[in-house]
Amino acid sequence: MTQPDARQPRQAGPCDVPRDDHAPGPARLYPCGWRCNTHAPWALAGQPEPQPGRGWPAAAWTTPSPINDSRVHDARAIASGKRRSSPQAYRAAQTATGR
Repeated sequence: MTQPDARQPRQAGPCDVPRDDHAPGPARLYPCGWRCNTHAPWALAGQPEPQPGRGWPAAAWTTPSPINDSRVHDARAIASGKRRSSPQAYRAAQTATGR
């Protein structure tokens, strides 16, 4: 089994719907398979063709990590004595949480 070469553009395949009323032009790959403009999911739903958008918002890559949030909860659990830790970690957690 050969892997597709990432440097070469993907070739458009034929529409997977076996009918003769295909739209002219290349087919596009959708999650449901290769579809022409007549049989595309947006056309079958009676929607207009989607236009390209702006992309991801700028804040998408600056959102806080859940790992950092878990450190705060771990420090609270250690400082309260609900989580086992060394005496040094216990004192550091109490200092970090202000207890």
